[in-house]
Amino acid sequence: MVWEVDARAQSKMKDIASAVKGADKLILATDPDREGEAISWHILQVLEEKHALKMPVERVVFNAVTKSAILDAIAHPPPDQPGIGGRLSRRRALDYLVGFTLSPVLWRKLPGARSAGRVQSVALRLVVERETEIEAFKAPGILEH
Repeated sequence: MVWEVDARAQSKMKDIASAVKGADKLILATDPDREGEAISWHILQVLEEKHALKMPVERVVFNAVTKSAILDAIAHPPPDQPGIGGRLSRRRALDYLVGFTLSPVLWRKLPGARSAGRVQSVALRLVVERETEIEAFKAPGILEH
């Protein structure tokens, strides 16, 4: 699978690459959820492709945006992105199995929708399947004597 930066995110990635140029190090900071980990991994990949990383990269994780939580996270960084391969493979599988076929349906039914997403895809597929069953249902006629 080839990852591409969304057109709307291009300027943000350009800003990040510019900000990194004069830095002594890059700190990737996320909350502990898998999506945050994946986003920081993708940002790192884009920066590497742009040859914008000429400094060390560190990773921190915190649950609250407070001075003490951030300082504690910087003082105790976790190991380097454990399990990102597993997350990416699950993400790819869900995209191929559900998201890529469900997203076009979403675009037709909800103009402006971007994609079915990964977390919501399976639940949305179940709702769509049930709705299809309901629409296809033919009520039995009333028995006449």
